[in-house]
Amino acid sequence: MKFLVDAQLPLRLARFLQLSGYDTLHTQDLKLGNSTPDSAINDISLQENRIVITKDRDFYDSFLIKNEPYKLLIVTTGNITNVELEDLFKNNLPQLAQLFQVHSLIEMSRHTLVVHQ
Repeated sequence: MKFLVDAQLPLRLARFLQLSGYDTLHTQDLKLGNSTPDSAINDISLQENRIVITKDRDFYDSFLIKNEPYKLLIVTTGNITNVELEDLFKNNLPQLAQLFQVHSLIEMSRHTLVVHQ
């Protein structure tokens, strides 16, 4: 799996995913940094088969309307510390890897993963 972590989520999450063995970019790694427009993020996602990880509901709408980005993990935890966010990913990465083999839109809250069809 390859990820692209959006600006609302910490750079620390992208680095955690990299250390966990995943090819991961954060918007800060892109030419325009956190100012990269959603359309450019979608383009990169489609070109490189990257799963966009975001809290931004605009990506959810874009996925439903235009089937962009390539795949989407929408994080709906509300405010959460970086440590709690890392723990959430650490506890769910194996299941996410399995689900993304078949599904393209997954929502992750503090307590559950929801697969959207």
